Amino acid sequence: METLIEKAQVLMEALPYIRKFSGKTIVIKYGGNAMLSEQLKEDFARNLVLLKCIGINPIVVHGGGPQIDELMRRLGIKIQFASGVRCTSPEAMEVVEMVLTGQINKDLVSLINHHGGKAIGLSGKDGDLIQAEKRYLGENPFSGNNKGIDIGLVGRVININTRVLELLDSDRFIPVIAPVGVGHDRTTYNINSDEVAGAVAAALRAEKLVYLTDVAGVYDKDEKILSSISEERIQAMILEGTIAGGMLPKIQSCLYALRAGVNKAHIVDGRISHALLLEIFTDEGIGTEIVRSC
Repeated sequence: METLIEKAQVLMEALPYIRKFSGKTIVIKYGGNAMLSEQLKEDFARNLVLLKCIGINPIVVHGGGPQIDELMRRLGIKIQFASGVRCTSPEAMEVVEMVLTGQINKDLVSLINHHGGKAIGLSGKDGDLIQAEKRYLGENPFSGNNKGIDIGLVGRVININTRVLELLDSDRFIPVIAPVGVGHDRTTYNINSDEVAGAVAAALRAEKLVYLTDVAGVYDKDEKILSSISEERIQAMILEGTIAGGMLPKIQSCLYALRAGVNKAHIVDGRISHALLLEIFTDEGIGTEIVRSC
């Protein structure tokens, strides 16, 4: 009986959050070990179906770096990075698109549908969903003001066709987006999935932007996890070098989304089972919450 009561208490704790977020859109960046563990993949798919069933509108943007690397090695294609950004030759772009849109995207869609959802896979080419232009190393991916080093077919988002996503939501579909964009001349671009998630959330003015990552959250200089952090403090941490490396594009994307009207952003440990539900539906939450400065 005590176990049953505990289950009821969990549901009661979630109730105010279900009311608050019903009808709202949550954009989720799905990557890291959450994509590699079979159990975590199953949990994630079921979490998405649950969100949709209670009236929340999840949109997924996924990555796929390790899978791309694996296929490139098998094909004998050289893997090159510059400052953490994949240098993407035309040959590499074929592999990127094959893995992201043809393998990972469809596998995730199939898994969600297996658990009772209505998922549909998209890339930036579908309905001109992700309109992009060439990005140079050294420029801000959200402004493109400064030209830098040519790193091939790497793009930055210039527009999200929200009509595509709105039509899918109206018919109760869960969009699953591969971070491949298309230029005005029909050139295909490889785009950082963190940046795509931020751009999608910003364009839709989503309620939340959630990154499922391989870290527990944002750490301060003393290596303590910050449960909540403001834009103002983030800027200081970037200047002092505390926020750097792979965390930087996630944080930059969070800030971009918040400035565009997204209510909150979250960096969450995707290695924890049901991390998405724990962040959204519990009082304490997990990971780091990022909020706009007052």
